[in-house]
Amino acid sequence: MAHNLESMFYVRVAPWHGLGVCVEEALTSGDALRESGLDWNVFQRPILTDDQMLIPGYKVNIRDTDNRILGVVSDRYKIVQNHEAFAFVDALLGEGVRFETAGSLHEGRKVWMLAKLPNSYSLGGEEIAPYLVFSNSHDGNSSIRVAMTPIRVVCQNTLNLALNNAKRMWSTVHVGNMQDKLEIAQNTLLLADKYMGKLGDEFNRLSQISLPDTKVMKYIEMLLPMDEDPTEIHQRNIERVRDDLKIRYFDAPDLEHVGRNAYRFICAVSDFATHTEPLRKTANYRENVFSKTIDGNPLIDKAYAIVQEAA
Repeated sequence: MAHNLESMFYVRVAPWHGLGVCVEEALTSGDALRESGLDWNVFQRPILTDDQMLIPGYKVNIRDTDNRILGVVSDRYKIVQNHEAFAFVDALLGEGVRFETAGSLHEGRKVWMLAKLPNSYSLGGEEIAPYLVFSNSHDGNSSIRVAMTPIRVVCQNTLNLALNNAKRMWSTVHVGNMQDKLEIAQNTLLLADKYMGKLGDEFNRLSQISLPDTKVMKYIEMLLPMDEDPTEIHQRNIERVRDDLKIRYFDAPDLEHVGRNAYRFICAVSDFATHTEPLRKTANYRENVFSKTIDGNPLIDKAYAIVQEAA
């Protein structure tokens, strides 16, 4: 089946998004650059009309390995090469950093790398591993972004809640002094530590919010609504995904030690959002799941908003 993935690697066990080529251990930046297929550069050329007249204000980004056009950008656009991105993450996280996945989408127009942060956290009595995700585009359509994504180790579920009192992402556009901007991005680590502290506080608060089973059933219906006048197929599909989420809440082995509370509900929704195949499986749905490691998952955020009402 066709998808938007161009190249990628992952460590040992296929991750939740199920994409990439397996390697046996997390890689240094140099090895990760090669294994991910990102060992290429971008150069710029002016844009000319058919009669060789210069089009002012714009340039075209081109990949050097195959002369593929990646995008048309303004002449103020500054390129951040893939090897510079890896070097930045190296400098950000310090000596010995290992990358667990990296790759490109849309024929090289978008690239990313993911590395585990050096600190580990025990939140709500569970191990939560923080990861740093660096994403960049070479087509001029998105910014450089550095985000911290916490992952619940026991089940590899993302738990990047949209907290009002703590940020987990930094971004900038491709103009100005890029080196200065990347140095400013080192604040991401400070944001990450604050975010994890606030996330732990929030997990503890959610654990204190008791949810009767009847309320859980109501919340599942709110989270996965049925059309007012559903077709037979729609009704069957919604009932199927609702049953799936119920199993993940009531019967998941990794939640046996967790009470019937709002934190358990968030974990169940995260498991559902991270691992369940959609009703309509598009060619690039796995890439969309992976992209939410940066952007956040709307379904998890919706569940988080719902349980606030029970506080």
